[in-house]
Amino acid sequence: MSAAGSAGMQGPLAGIKVVDLSAVVSGPMCAGLLADQGAQVVKVESQQGDLTRIIGPAKGDISALFAAINRGKRGIVLDLKQPSALAVLRALLADADVLIENFRPGAMARLGLSYDEVAAFNPRIVYLSISGFGQTGPYAAGRVYDPVIQAVAGMADAHPDPKSGEPQLLQTLMCDKLTALTAAQAVTAALLARERQGAGSGRGQKIELAMLDAAVNFLWPEACFNHAFQDEPPPVAMEFGANQRLWRCADGWLALITPQNDEFAAMCRVFGRPEMGSDPRFASIPARRQHNQLIRDTLEPIAAQRGVDALMTELLAAGVPAGRVNTKAALASDPQVMHNALLHDTAYPGLGRLRTPRAAAQFIGLPWDADRRAPHLGEHSRELLVELGHDEAEIEALIASGAVR
Repeated sequence: MSAAGSAGMQGPLAGIKVVDLSAVVSGPMCAGLLADQGAQVVKVESQQGDLTRIIGPAKGDISALFAAINRGKRGIVLDLKQPSALAVLRALLADADVLIENFRPGAMARLGLSYDEVAAFNPRIVYLSISGFGQTGPYAAGRVYDPVIQAVAGMADAHPDPKSGEPQLLQTLMCDKLTALTAAQAVTAALLARERQGAGSGRGQKIELAMLDAAVNFLWPEACFNHAFQDEPPPVAMEFGANQRLWRCADGWLALITPQNDEFAAMCRVFGRPEMGSDPRFASIPARRQHNQLIRDTLEPIAAQRGVDALMTELLAAGVPAGRVNTKAALASDPQVMHNALLHDTAYPGLGRLRTPRAAAQFIGLPWDADRRAPHLGEHSRELLVELGHDEAEIEALIASGAVR
């Protein structure tokens, strides 16, 4: 098996077969997480390829974004408008454990691949449908990308510009990625439920996941806590994070957070103002929130005279929760990132080395395989067709017709 398909050789999901029909980020990242945990994932793409192949820095058909969320998969290109390509897909699905799709609602049914239709020939399938807003409803038919969900889910309002108070979009694909995390957990839960019915005899099920639903669930606990109590009069608190700002030092920035009294007192000692730790104006979380600006006005000039490294050393020694603000360029040289062996370089033949983080969850005793690549467009089409039992003449005919690339 090629390096791109080396996933599934070890890991807790070894032996689980996933057919990834999804595109862009939410579905592919979900499938990528399953591949990281040992699943054998086949990525099915159109002739044009996944949009993320051309987003951001790229060499050939491999972009940094595509590589990070599609590593360890094998790739095949199918023109699903052609019956012969649909037949190949059905063959892939016949013994698959998981199907992942994020087409617009109704698209799979138009292909003859609704959950009921797939479950008719593979009742064990766990069928994940990711949508933007849901399978039905006033917004369901619209095209959706991450910024749209950020807006509708309240994410932009929850991260306002600190000066103007105007809503802001996060400059990351937050909603896509948290949907992927939610999806991967739901798939593994469904696989567990299937196995509990009886190994080899359990039925799968359909999972529907809307990005809107995932985003609101993610945002709600603290960002929307002032909208939880529904009976009058509801208790109201300062918006969570309203006072959270970084601290400027002489040569960089720090994050500090001291919710507990002993932490606040320790911070004051490090800053040379121990008397603030016993000041009644700062004796509790509500009191410190009320007088936050006074705290900042007093301590910010002191921080501005200190170097980040020296101040960090003192704060950590005193038990104060603190962290250096790493630039993206400097992240790889952070001592803890290096200690965790978090970032790995993968060699792509003809393209050079490409850096990605290893899977966040480590299964002790199972070493991380840094050689797992993302597939080139259609890289494993022939290999997969051979595994499905096609002879060379049949493969050449599928390629000549454009059904397979």
